This record gives sequence, C-alpha cells and structure tokens, in this order.
Amino acid sequence: MVKETAYYDLLGVKPSASEDELKKAYRKLALKYHPDKNPNEGDKFKQISQAYEVLSDSKKRELYDRGGEQAIKEGGGGMGGGGFSSPMDIFDMFFGGGGRMHRERRGKNVVHQLAVSLEDLYNGATRKLALQKNVICDKCEGRGGRKGALECCPICRGSGMQVRIHQIGPGMVQQIQSICMECHGQGQRINPKDKCKACNARKIVREKKILEVHIDKGMKDGQKITFHGEGDQEPGLEPGDIIIVLDQKEHSVYTRQGEDLIMHMDIQLVEALCGFQKPITTLDSRTIVITSHPGQIIRPGELKCIMDEGMPVYRRPYEKGRLIIKFQVIFPEDNFLPVDRLPELERFFPTREKIEVTEDMEEVDLDEFDVTQDRRRHYNGEAYDDDDDDSGHHHRGGVQCQTS
Repeated sequence: MVKETAYYDLLGVKPSASEDELKKAYRKLALKYHPDKNPNEGDKFKQISQAYEVLSDSKKRELYDRGGEQAIKEGGGGMGGGGFSSPMDIFDMFFGGGGRMHRERRGKNVVHQLAVSLEDLYNGATRKLALQKNVICDKCEGRGGRKGALECCPICRGSGMQVRIHQIGPGMVQQIQSICMECHGQGQRINPKDKCKACNARKIVREKKILEVHIDKGMKDGQKITFHGEGDQEPGLEPGDIIIVLDQKEHSVYTRQGEDLIMHMDIQLVEALCGFQKPITTLDSRTIVITSHPGQIIRPGELKCIMDEGMPVYRRPYEKGRLIIKFQVIFPEDNFLPVDRLPELERFFPTREKIEVTEDMEEVDLDEFDVTQDRRRHYNGEAYDDDDDDSGHHHRGGVQCQTS
C-alpha cells in the first residue's frame, strides 16, 4: 500500500508498474514534453523527469511508497534544496547520453524561406537576404549588467525553483514545484540599479544581418542552404544555424519534373501534318528552333522531347535533363474551305467509310453541345420537363439533337 500516488499519476502508470512499464511511460512522455519540441512545457518535463528519477531507483521508490515525497526529501533523495539532478541529465542518460552538452551548448536554428524563379535554379544566382537576429550585447559583454552585479535570487535562494505546499487532507500535503518567476529559473538576478542600459539586462540585442545566398545550378524547390553558426546568439550557448529553404515560383512556360522541363505547344493542323519550325526561348535566354520534318505526324496530346535541354543536374551542371513538349493540335474553323473544294482535300486522306442508309434508319444532325444548357426533351419544337404534364399525357422518350 503506497502513501501517495502523485509520481505514478504523472507517468500514467499504476503503483504496481514494473521497471519496463516505467521506462516505456517515461520515454513516451519525455519525448512529448521535451523543451526542444514543446518550449512551454518545461515544468511538465521537469515533473515527469523527477517522478521517473525516484521511481526508477528501487531504494527511492521504496522510500516514496512508504512516506511519499516528504520522505524522499527527508531521506536525502535529492529533491530538496537544489540537489535534484537536471531533467536533461535523466533524459540523456535514458536516451543514450552524450547529447545533453551538445543541446545546451547550441541555440535554436532559424528557418527562412527564399522565393526563387526557375531561371535562378537553372542559371544559378546570388541573392542578398536581410535578417534580424539576436547578438550578445557588446556593452555588458553578455552579463546583463556591470561586473559583479549578479546576486543570488532572494525569492528561490538560488535554486531556480519555487516550492508551494498544498494541504490535500488531514495530515496530508502536496508539494508543487514551479520555475521561479523572479529569476526565470536561473537562480541569479541582477539588481535593477546595475542593469545594462543597452540591453536592459536581457544580455542580447537585435541586429540586422545581410546574408549572401548562393543558389547553385540545378537546386530544387524546397532545398535547404545552411549558414552554420549564424543563428541567434545567447550567453553560454553556441549559436544555432540559419537555414534558407528555397521556394520556387511558378513559371509561365515551363514546369519542372526532376531534371526534366515540360512545356505545352500549340500547332496548327497543317503543321501537325506537313511539318513546322518553332522558335523557343530557353531559361538561359538562348533561342532554339524546334523542327518537325514533313511526313512526321504530330498527334493531339503527343509527347516529344529534346535531349540535354532540361534542367542542369545539381553539382554536375554540364549534364542536363530533357525538354519534354506536349503538343496541342489546333483544327481549322468551320467552313474554312468551300464545300465544292473539299473533294480536292479528301484525295490526300485515307478513304472514308461509307454506309447505305435504309428506310428503317433515321438521320440526325450533330449540334453544338452547351454544358450549361438544361437537359430537356424536345418534342414538336417545344421543351418539356421529364415529368408528366398537367394533362396526364406522357410524351415520347429519347434524346433528339435539334436540326439546323
């Protein structure tokens, strides 16, 4: 029988949980509430780490089961006056170790999007990007005030944590720990009269930074360019990186697909049948002439390609993909040729299929189709709804195109 279950409740397990169940529960919660993933859940992360630190130690767990959190404090469990090990120590020990110092040394990475054209990715380009970043204050050298101005926080007495005792029943109390709001968990503060006027004791100031971003030929939409150590600065931390993410703008002619470029081309029917020459402006402002030789039929929707006129291959810019062209054949307008001259044109095409119309067949003409027109049934030149009319007569079914 355990005296209190607060630590078990934090981990979401029963007091009878095995060591493996404790490990699984802590792993799941630690990943969820880790400060790198949820900066606003620092208190929660510390609480679950504290609970696991006690329950994963058989002696401390036995002591906790008998006397609760107060017994841990009195028994030297390390939860009292600042002796509790860092939650990051527990996290790193549990997840393999070696990572804590690296995480605490480095600041956060900063990510920016950079809009680029398809021409930039084809030819390569250099772009200047103006950013605002935090840098360590020169006036106080990142101390926040004059030398020796740091003093032990009088509220938390240097522990960085505030402890409140909450009575939950006769003879039963609950201890709640939270980050000290006076020193923000640092355990030290600067006397207001000694604060640096340049940074107001924040130890950092905002500064404008101009970055030159070199876009190499063949880079892709979404590709990242990293500037190591150019991120926000903070005392005691190695600056993080600035990461530039390329965002390709839509092109009016070309679409990229890997190392290939795709474009649409409209040609007349006579060009599709008899050949053509079409000039194209490339992404590096050259003019190439597309040639289709007489006798080479281009069909509607057909794909053709030109080798080595696509995108440059990243880091191998002298190699290029294909330029793929999708053709749209434009047919002539109605009555483009007098009816009496159509037989002259017909002589050059394969023979049409002819049928014999008998008396039991009905001839109808094709009409223009309007997708917005209501579907109506036509009878004697008048339109009727599909339902029976008021007279009760049901009109003949079947769809008939109106003749011109």
